[in-house]
Amino acid sequence: MGLGRVSQVAERMGLLSRSIAPCVITVAGTNGKGSTLAMIDRIARAHGQRVGTYTSPHLLRYNERVNLNGQEATDQQLMDGFSHVEQARLQNPEISLTYFEAGTLCGLWCLANAELDIAVLEVGLGGRLDAVNIIDADVAIVTTIAQDHANFLGTDLAQIGREKAGIFRPGRPAVLGSQTLPESVAEYAQALDSPAFCLGKQFQHHLSQHHLSSHKPTQWRWEGQHADGQRVVIDELPDPGLPIDNAATALQALVLTGLRLEKSHVQTALSTVQLAGRLQWVGSWCLDVGHNPHAADYVAKHLQPPPQGGRQWGLIGMLNDKDIDGVIQALMTRISDWVCVTLPGERGCQASELSQRIISQGGRVHHCADTPQAGVDWFAHVLTPNDRVLATGSFFTVAALLARPLPTGAESLEGGGNEIR
Repeated sequence: MGLGRVSQVAERMGLLSRSIAPCVITVAGTNGKGSTLAMIDRIARAHGQRVGTYTSPHLLRYNERVNLNGQEATDQQLMDGFSHVEQARLQNPEISLTYFEAGTLCGLWCLANAELDIAVLEVGLGGRLDAVNIIDADVAIVTTIAQDHANFLGTDLAQIGREKAGIFRPGRPAVLGSQTLPESVAEYAQALDSPAFCLGKQFQHHLSQHHLSSHKPTQWRWEGQHADGQRVVIDELPDPGLPIDNAATALQALVLTGLRLEKSHVQTALSTVQLAGRLQWVGSWCLDVGHNPHAADYVAKHLQPPPQGGRQWGLIGMLNDKDIDGVIQALMTRISDWVCVTLPGERGCQASELSQRIISQGGRVHHCADTPQAGVDWFAHVLTPNDRVLATGSFFTVAALLARPLPTGAESLEGGGNEIR
């Protein structure tokens, strides 16, 4: 597997003869890609930029993967894109493509034909050999490096870092969005003579105001650098409800595109940014797609406790190629009462297997269900008004729950409705 086939089809489609947008930002990493991309998109659009994004996977609709200036691509736009992919693929000699390669080419075609100012591309599984990497980024980001997709990427963090850093381009800025990245990422940038902007060095963030009341989120200050080294500072920033490391990374990347950030626009963007499936509250349910220990640890530390007298439940469904024990261990700090669900397909882990692993770590499993929906049905009979449920472990788990009403155990909840943060 390489980029040869997908590059050939892209050439036939005219995607490599000119840039798909005046500025292209590519985002790779183990965790934090989605939230970083969402904040780049929202901040840039708040400054009047036309922004298109390509992400994966989707939760409910394939259209979610291609977003054009705040709107999901229409069915017609996607059909036109796939039609162009197929016409190019079938030229002599015919070229076969994977599902992800065909989808990526369709997404790139939609972006290239949308007259954008900025295109933001989320790298899928890896970096160097990911289909997205046929496009040269003007600014490339690596968010975090942790173990995930071990079957494909292995368990050597230095090697994973080198693969993710494969999106860097000679002489073009690289943004390193974590202070715990393996040295291989910065070394790769140095080898390419790519200017590196590292969290904690060239850019950073500080809490500037802390409120005890949860109704008034923490304010923070961002300090960054223009490409020429000139410092830029923005203070009184609101909590976006997403990792602040990722918010700081988004700001640094946008500064490197030449965008002049206005404090009021950044404040508006960060206070309104939305991302489904990341600590997303739906009534008394919190939905999070975290599926590796690094993500689960973040969820455990930022999960709001239930009201007094309420129980914090966990509903978990995972794929069997993940570090299941590591995820459970991270979540055990906050959750001791569990419902396990089986996910569909060959990769889906059986609920009974999840149950055994939770019990072996000292947790209580109250029910095993054949599907996420059946797990939700069980909760309908046991939840009390002050109970809260974290549903997590996979995109598949969260997608199944987003597609249906969720029981609350209460007649009404304050602030009811679907608050996506």
